[in-house]
Amino acid sequence: MSKDKIVIKVGSAVLTKNGKISMERIQNLVEFLAELTKKYRIILVTSGAIATGHTILPKISNKTTAGKQALAALGQAALINKYQKEFKKFNITVAQILLTADDFDSIKRSENAKAAVNTLLDNNIVPIINENDSVIVDEILRGDNDQLSAQVAHYFDADMLVILSDIKGYYDKDPNKHPDAKLLKVVSKIEKSELEKEYNPNDSFATGGIVTKLKAANFLLEQNRKMFLTSGFDLSFAKSFLMDGKQTEGTLFCKDPK
Repeated sequence: MSKDKIVIKVGSAVLTKNGKISMERIQNLVEFLAELTKKYRIILVTSGAIATGHTILPKISNKTTAGKQALAALGQAALINKYQKEFKKFNITVAQILLTADDFDSIKRSENAKAAVNTLLDNNIVPIINENDSVIVDEILRGDNDQLSAQVAHYFDADMLVILSDIKGYYDKDPNKHPDAKLLKVVSKIEKSELEKEYNPNDSFATGGIVTKLKAANFLLEQNRKMFLTSGFDLSFAKSFLMDGKQTEGTLFCKDPK
């Protein structure tokens, strides 16, 4: 019986600490993913190239588009090397794939990418996907790795997208402003007004916030696919859900939760 295919997306806010890429967090993430490979075929969609570049060369500003693109070009190679080093400890080989939203507008390119990913998975290699930030502009400004990961999950026929974020899940109101905000365990529909709010990132290297995550979830709901949003700081929530089928925290976006 074939293992389920899942996409794990991790954002810059999870991978950085005090304005620098955190090796401790990458190590914790890779250890978690290595365990997941026992049960699933894993595709990792990672942010962090710009933050990694800024850690290497902080004099380049991450406030301008040109600066972000230059940092992405510098950081992309360094970031994949970090992942390679950590995955090697678990005898897991990884491969890098750079994509943009335009790649999914082309049937030929998306099918070619899907074939490459499936070949890697068939050979027990973990594909690591990132936005090609050094050549795109719109996505780099909007934090579209969330929506890119949703496209990856859909077009590459994944069973679920799991977003590891700096929040525990989706609340009925902003938990930063309302102490009585309640975490929504299951969401089957997202109101249009929620999708039209301004982006509200909580980190200097994050550009999306909850809105781009909701857009990703809405896209997958429309395709009758699932998304799970949970903390990337405390991986026990994701582990409990994915390995044991127990939802202790986090939000499951699903048309039919049964």
